[in-house]
Amino acid sequence: MLSERRLEVLRAIVQDYVGTEEPVGSKALTQRHDLRVSPATVRNDMAVLEDEGYIAQPHTSAGRVPTDKGYRLFVDKLADVKPLSVPERRAIQNFLDGAVDLDDVVGRTVRLLAQLTRQVAVVQYPSLSRSTVRHVELLSLAPARVMLVLITDTGRVEQRVVDCPAPFGDTSLAELRARLNARVAGQRFTEVPRLVLDLPESFDTDDRGLVQTVLSTLLETLVEETEERLMIGGTANLTRFGHDFPLTIRPVLEALEEQVVMLRLMGEANDPEMTVSIGRENAHEGLTSTSIVTVGYGSGDEAVAKLGVVGPTRMDYPGTMGAVRAVARYVGQILAEK
Repeated sequence: MLSERRLEVLRAIVQDYVGTEEPVGSKALTQRHDLRVSPATVRNDMAVLEDEGYIAQPHTSAGRVPTDKGYRLFVDKLADVKPLSVPERRAIQNFLDGAVDLDDVVGRTVRLLAQLTRQVAVVQYPSLSRSTVRHVELLSLAPARVMLVLITDTGRVEQRVVDCPAPFGDTSLAELRARLNARVAGQRFTEVPRLVLDLPESFDTDDRGLVQTVLSTLLETLVEETEERLMIGGTANLTRFGHDFPLTIRPVLEALEEQVVMLRLMGEANDPEMTVSIGRENAHEGLTSTSIVTVGYGSGDEAVAKLGVVGPTRMDYPGTMGAVRAVARYVGQILAEK
């Protein structure tokens, strides 16, 4: 167990290395931080930290840099999440408030996160499997053609054209719309198949085939849209950190292109807690020189998806965690209003 003083030394090393990009020496630490001990004592503490794997010496006669283990301890015990200033929070709200639909919300969120953190931003679309039906609209396009519009509580809108076996009368279409919404509005998508199972039987025999055709399209939509989607932006920010990657940033870029990899690394979408995975904690080989900061977002108490950033392990963790958390909170509020 490290002493409080050595924890303070580690905190100072992480802060200086993130800020200066240069290995940190004992003399610089005592000059920049109020450690209240001599450089000799700091050197001794740094030797202990190195022996225990929290810092390392990149080359002879150099100062020390944090290891993945050192960053992990910093994040778990030493880093205070940096709150955003009032102007920053106001700017986030104003930028996101202008979104007109879910695609716009996700697109704006990606750009905003990339700008705030100067990292690669990753935003997961809300999954239908974790969403609630807000409304189902049925619009007549032709006597035997109907537009089905599915609207979720997260602002997601799915549209399908239904070719019916016979013309749908206006009265029958309005009745189906009313009965359908009475059963599924406000319900989880996972409950919809059960809730509409016997709905055709409540209609006249002549209309049951038409009702079943519309319901089949609705249920197919739920199945088709279960695939998770991501939007990624700000990859050009990685060029600022070329020296943070041992050989090249190419493996990182290739990993970012594999959405299945990113979804797996981000974890369960319904987990609202913030997570920080550092270096080799990321199972994919291409991302072992990066850190991933994610948090869940949603329109209520439960997260429906995740958002976050990917950057080098030499990251401003307090600032990044604060920005990610603040953006997630505002995105949740906006989705609740859509």
